[in-house]
Amino acid sequence: MALAESSTPPTDINAQFRKHRIRVMLAITLGYGFIYTCRLGLSIVKKPIIDNGIFTVEELGLIGTGFYICYAAGKFINGFLSDHFQPRLFFSASIFIAAVINLFMGWSTLLWVAVGLWALNGWFQGMAAPSAVISITNWFSLQERGRRYGLWNASHSIGEGLTFYVVAAIVAAYGWRYGFIAPGLFCIFAALWVYSFLQNAPPTIGLPDVHEWAGEESEQVREKTTWQTQKVVFGIRAMWIVALSSSLMYVTRYAINSWGILYLQEVRGYSLIDAGLFLSVNTAAGIFGSIAYGYLSDKVFDARRPPANLFFAMVEVVALVVIFYGPQNYFVLMLAFALYGAALSGLVASIGGLFGVDIAPRGATGAAMGFVGVFSYIGAATQDFLTARLLGEGMTVIDGVRTYDFDIPIKFWIAASVLSMLLAATLWNTKIRD
Repeated sequence: MALAESSTPPTDINAQFRKHRIRVMLAITLGYGFIYTCRLGLSIVKKPIIDNGIFTVEELGLIGTGFYICYAAGKFINGFLSDHFQPRLFFSASIFIAAVINLFMGWSTLLWVAVGLWALNGWFQGMAAPSAVISITNWFSLQERGRRYGLWNASHSIGEGLTFYVVAAIVAAYGWRYGFIAPGLFCIFAALWVYSFLQNAPPTIGLPDVHEWAGEESEQVREKTTWQTQKVVFGIRAMWIVALSSSLMYVTRYAINSWGILYLQEVRGYSLIDAGLFLSVNTAAGIFGSIAYGYLSDKVFDARRPPANLFFAMVEVVALVVIFYGPQNYFVLMLAFALYGAALSGLVASIGGLFGVDIAPRGATGAAMGFVGVFSYIGAATQDFLTARLLGEGMTVIDGVRTYDFDIPIKFWIAASVLSMLLAATLWNTKIRD
């Protein structure tokens, strides 16, 4: 729809855009933050579940691996589907179904029921990110994309912070079941709010296309179908490198999310609340890191992602070395987690999605998210399986006390981050597709 053809008076168009763009960012950021609590509850309850003899560490690894495999498949398929459907419906349905699955998960102590439920959770959670990013591309221009994506990406940290501190406190007070029940209840209300708050795109409410409104050169009308446009993604060499780099980066990301609490309890000797506090500081810093990445890459590097990627990756690797090999000092460890959280969040924003969206053609945003996402969560699933296997093989029991050897898993996690950094650096001269 051209600006002159809009049914909205010109004096009202800017006000309408401002209003709905704020609503869009609130809906996708807070909505995604809440759905995140519905995937991280398992990380919080691992120790009480093991201590109560419900599942072993290997069985927990199997449950986690099932989630990541189905999330990878779900994000890939739902990413392609999301280009064809309304993001409002896709996004809110994802939150609601994940909430219901978590409520059932809170009452399950049978292994294969838990594996099946958590795998289904992964599939339906895979609907959320593509539809959220499509909302960004529908409502914000190319030159704003990095900052808005960085702001939305902070939702990961919001969700992690809520889980590692609020949900951890609930679990400490009421037991492991509430690591699933509490997020489920939160997200039922979040889904209803998102559906009532989010609009699909400016033309659906009588406003012009965002690129016309922002004065950007409009793309020529394509004769290709959405599917034909999506297929272009498979032929972009840089997209494959981004996907592989993201896969390796997600090894470390989900290693910390999935096993960080257990590491801090078993190796460092912290309580559940203290371990949750470290991870909460990590995620709070992630909010800053994600937003900072968006501004740095947009404003300092003129929407070029590779220079910012390299800087954030170097900080992440240094922080990981300090976390695992630094002194046994509370404040040093807290600072290291903060640096790691800020750096990782910037990388998740770019390598985990924004960079792929930048180099994909318009009309294939969801496809780009799905393509990168399937690689990302194959990496996450691989690490969960291997980490659980390594920890199980290295576990010793002396006088009834379990001891876990994290040495080899830690080396695996850090090596993955280093390789991710090197792969991303090969894309130094990659340009955004108009």
